[in-house]
Amino acid sequence: MTTSRETGAPRTLAEELRTRPDDALAALLSARPDLLNPVPGDLTQLATRAATRASVVRALDRLDRFTLQVAEALAVAPDPCPYPVLAGLMTGWGHIPGRSGSGGLPEDPRIAEALPRAVAALRDQALVWGGEDRLRLVRTVRELLAPSAARPSPTGLGPTVAEATAGMSPGRLQQIIAAAGLPATHDPVTAVTALTALFEDRTRMAELLATAPEEARAVLGKLLWGPPYGTVTAEPAPHLRWLLDRGLLLPTAPGSVVLPREAALHLRAGRAHRNPEPAAPALEPVTAHAEQLADATAAGQAFTALATVEELLQTWETDSPLVLRAGGLSVRDLKRTAAALDTTETAAAFWTELAHAAGLLASDGDVDERYAPTPASDDWLALPAEHRWAHLAGAWLAATRTPGLVGDKDAKGRTLAALGPDLDRSPAPEVRRRVLELLASLPAGASVSPDALLARLQWERPPRTATDDLRARLAQWTLDEAELLGVTGRGALSAHGRALLDGSEATAANLLAPLLPEPLDHVLLQADLTAVAPGPLRRPLAQMLGVLADVESKGGATVYRFTPDSVRRALDAGRTAGDVLAFLQEHSRTPVPQPLAYLVEDVARRHGRLRVGAASSYLRCDDEAVLAELLADRRSAPLRLRRLAPTVLASQAAPDALLEGLRAMGYAPAAESAEGDVLIARADIHRTPPRTAPAPVPEGPPVPDETLLGAAVRAIRAGDMAATAERKPIAAPAPADGGLPRTTSAETLATMQAAVLTGAAVWIGYVNAEGAASQRVIAPVRVEGGFVTAYDHTADEVRTYPLHRITGVAELADDHA
Repeated sequence: MTTSRETGAPRTLAEELRTRPDDALAALLSARPDLLNPVPGDLTQLATRAATRASVVRALDRLDRFTLQVAEALAVAPDPCPYPVLAGLMTGWGHIPGRSGSGGLPEDPRIAEALPRAVAALRDQALVWGGEDRLRLVRTVRELLAPSAARPSPTGLGPTVAEATAGMSPGRLQQIIAAAGLPATHDPVTAVTALTALFEDRTRMAELLATAPEEARAVLGKLLWGPPYGTVTAEPAPHLRWLLDRGLLLPTAPGSVVLPREAALHLRAGRAHRNPEPAAPALEPVTAHAEQLADATAAGQAFTALATVEELLQTWETDSPLVLRAGGLSVRDLKRTAAALDTTETAAAFWTELAHAAGLLASDGDVDERYAPTPASDDWLALPAEHRWAHLAGAWLAATRTPGLVGDKDAKGRTLAALGPDLDRSPAPEVRRRVLELLASLPAGASVSPDALLARLQWERPPRTATDDLRARLAQWTLDEAELLGVTGRGALSAHGRALLDGSEATAANLLAPLLPEPLDHVLLQADLTAVAPGPLRRPLAQMLGVLADVESKGGATVYRFTPDSVRRALDAGRTAGDVLAFLQEHSRTPVPQPLAYLVEDVARRHGRLRVGAASSYLRCDDEAVLAELLADRRSAPLRLRRLAPTVLASQAAPDALLEGLRAMGYAPAAESAEGDVLIARADIHRTPPRTAPAPVPEGPPVPDETLLGAAVRAIRAGDMAATAERKPIAAPAPADGGLPRTTSAETLATMQAAVLTGAAVWIGYVNAEGAASQRVIAPVRVEGGFVTAYDHTADEVRTYPLHRITGVAELADDHA
């Protein structure tokens, strides 16, 4: 492995960025688009922004598991870390026979092969810089990944010997090194150095552990892979006392001990991780169907999806549910919708959210706000079936709204409602697309187990914490929703699903079209007052049959049942008995059964003989005997009828209540207008004003295009050239004794960052908020967000200074360092 020379090596991340070509800078800005908002003025600003906590967290979240493991290994390695040391942390020393609790494993050649790619990925994202002999993690990355008492390392390693013994008395340190068989030293620093050297020496450490009691080795085995902390009593057992005396367990607090990092690495045979994962888990197909079978199954489900959405729109255009005050659909309305669609509440939430995402459903914005179909739904219904499906599937793939969350609780304990706020999850489109891409990588017709798919996704984007399961839930919901929508069939990605993934809705529609069933123009009438539709019906036929009869069952064939109420519904809509029978004769492959003809004629004969109007309401009939019979019927008492004329009765009930009361008694009245014309009872069809589909909520800044990247790189290069260009010296009065020359903002920032990395102290000139100038000697600890946090030697405390108030900075002379 080649190494870089010390001479000329970059001292800071900004200096290394200056050595990168333009395409490498463009790749960095593309991978971390948050660095472009706004465009940095120069490379020093770019490096500073790349080291901010928020940006680093976002970059770490996008690393695959092995690259993140490499970063975690660098966080526990010496800083700077030579490449061979890093390789040793990832591969270990190999298998050590006969060692109890050894972490040594047979060397995995895949680690050595994948390690350079992982380091290159970290370098490309400006998370690691420096030559291969001096690899450095950005300080913020180290702070996020390095172990501490408050935040154990993902590697399971504890603090170093130096860190764990920072507050220990010199006498106790001497006792530890004496028990470990080391000679006494003159000061604590050399004592810590000697103990560290012992733990890092394989031979001497093996000899020391060989004398350990069996119980002591068992304790070390329990702490080996983390967490490295344990508890002890005031009077520890002999085997624990043996470990404490030799520094193999170091106290961190009263009753608490830790296994030092150097000792743990020896026990692990040098390996930082228990299970390095250099390669992504393979996706092994569990079932393999014929491609035609998978496509046909998906097409059948796609047709069902279209029918479900059409039924949803038809239901809500006449029975529009109210919008909750806080937004969304009430639980009761969701249950009613699920019953109307003959599905579960979870599936009903998915269909409503899908129609909403496609711009087919929205709120009307009225005072009594309701959900209803949009005008765009009428245009959608006029499209061919395959194009209607492509529109739905495209909206689903890009939507950030997540119907799977419906019924969960938000941060304030409120239940998340369908169509309500707080359902957007920015990672949803990315997860959906990645799930489909993984399915597309399998042979056509093959499916994979959800667990294997989830393991692959978690390797590519490891969860932040053990409880961070949003992406796992999104992946499972994607599999379920893709099957419901017909993107997949029997778990395999369909041909039209692959085209959809490629971004071509037109191609997806063309591939789906020959697989969809051809709509029928006929039904089969039966003598038991039912009609059987042996397949999907054409829209006009299905709409008319939906008015004339009630759906009794669905499936491969739909069964409709004719009842007096359903026939009266058609008559109320303006049809006559002749119209109904002619319609049935035209669209039935079987003759109209006599019972059905009798039913239609009987309901039509009684329909409209009674006329209801507004008096409060009145009732008239040409047949006086019918009115007399009605007056004599005890069931008419609530209607409070009285005779006004031989053919006219008056009622105190409202016309609609009178209609319902008479129908409940078995009559078939018809409403009439003030002019005496029969009113056609047809449900009002509700539409919203024109609405646009909800826009997806992006996750972070959008990825910049090539034009923006090129312009940004040119602007950063120009700004950096202006900031770093050499200037001719100008005559200036020498500073007074003890005075400090002024430096530019860029020079101040660069010097501070270099001091942070080297741990050196610097001399600054500072002007406080009252305008008082002073000179201070500080040791910078962190530079971030326009502030420098440093140990102030003058005040003997840690302080934070705004960079814009520092007038100048200079390194201390060697005799002052």
